[in-house]
Amino acid sequence: MSAGGLLLIIIAALIIFGPNKLPELGRVVGRTFKEFKDATRDIMEDQPQDSKPQPPKELPASVQESSKAEDRRLPD
Repeated sequence: MSAGGLLLIIIAALIIFGPNKLPELGRVVGRTFKEFKDATRDIMEDQPQDSKPQPPKELPASVQESSKAEDRRLPD
């Protein structure tokens, strides 16, 4: 968009909304963009950074030994 196009949009906005309504309209648009940016940032922070699956963690030796002993017993 060139400077001429931007100037044309500003003049059209002045004619449609009037000079008294433009500051309020600008604040509303600014708040909307800020909320959108904050929501986008929150969504990006919630997603995991690396998409590679993590290998399963090893169980402590005491837990592994107790689970092996329980596996050997027959059900009652």
